[in-house]
Amino acid sequence: MSIFSRLTDIVNSNINSLLDRAEEPEKMARLMIQEMEDTLIEVRSSSVKAIADKKDIERKLTALETSQTEWAAKAEFALSKGRDDLAKGALLAKRKIEEQIDALQTELGYIEESLAKSSDDLSKLQAKLDEAKAKKKSMEIRLNTAEKRVKLRKTTYDGRVDDALARYDNLERKITELDAEADSYDLGRTKTLNDEFSELEAEAEIADELAALKAKMSKSKK
Repeated sequence: MSIFSRLTDIVNSNINSLLDRAEEPEKMARLMIQEMEDTLIEVRSSSVKAIADKKDIERKLTALETSQTEWAAKAEFALSKGRDDLAKGALLAKRKIEEQIDALQTELGYIEESLAKSSDDLSKLQAKLDEAKAKKKSMEIRLNTAEKRVKLRKTTYDGRVDDALARYDNLERKITELDAEADSYDLGRTKTLNDEFSELEAEAEIADELAALKAKMSKSKK
């Protein structure tokens, strides 16, 4: 499907606006670029033909101008020999050539005007094509970046972190259960004589440390 109906549409188009409003901007950008490149080929082909026509007309003008000069010289020669009739014939031939020259020069003017317009169109069209390609490149970079971000997010949040945390929780729970199991062996256990002596020794050590600390504090106040 054609996006632009004619060259003027391309030149006057707002590439960014068209692509921003497109449902499928990447596809639209590709179509735009393809149509612009096709139009460039058409304009250049037309210009090539116009240039060839111009050169052909210029060759004809050169030949006619040479012939015009020759008939003018013949008219003068005929007059110098008293042949007014031949001089008149030469001037008539010269006049016809002048008419052909005028017609070709008019046609040449149209061709040169067309070539100037084509050159301007080509310049503007190339600028639009460059703009469309730059916009397409920008969209490709953004799309590539977005895809990488999505891939990174999927990698980060694909459940492996949650699995690791779950394994850690299970390990911590297992350690807690082992501690509880060890503590359970002390439940209902009667103290032995050695246990009582150990507690007594510990209490004695704490009492000695407490006494020493009180003595130190009392000494520092004096």
